[in-house]
Amino acid sequence: MTTPQTPPPPRQHGQVDPDLASDRPGGAPQQTPYAQMPGLPDYALFPQPTGQPGRMRPTGTTILLVFVTLGIWAFVYYYQVHDEMRRHSGQGLGGVLALVISIVFGVVSPFLLSNEVGQLYDRRGQQSPVSALTGLWFFPGLFILVGPFIWFIRTNNALNEYWRGLGVTETTLV
Repeated sequence: MTTPQTPPPPRQHGQVDPDLASDRPGGAPQQTPYAQMPGLPDYALFPQPTGQPGRMRPTGTTILLVFVTLGIWAFVYYYQVHDEMRRHSGQGLGGVLALVISIVFGVVSPFLLSNEVGQLYDRRGQQSPVSALTGLWFFPGLFILVGPFIWFIRTNNALNEYWRGLGVTETTLV
């Protein structure tokens, strides 16, 4: 009666198969001339933002302006913040493209904005407080009525904190 043998554990990258090492003279394992490359931190994969920082915007006043202007101020907001993030990091949609997307495919804009704010943090090697998934507060969060408010407060506060971390101290609407 034979007992089943368990297979050997899989080899890790750079490990030498002991069966092959015994075939070499002296039984020495093969040495590779290459050292194992250490992992790079996430922020090293992106160029560091070097442009001028954007402006902080008061959350409550911005929400009020969106209501008073029947939603038109939301388009102004999308244009301004996407334009500032593009000028700061050199990456992203930019103001004009973000405006067109928000007019044509409005429901996508919250996901894009939260994603770009999160990427600002990632490029600096910081923990991102928002991501594209934060846009889920907007839609389908719209059905619980407070979802869009939660999305905007989280995303705008994250953007304001990012700019504050770069030394911006004043808030503005324009």
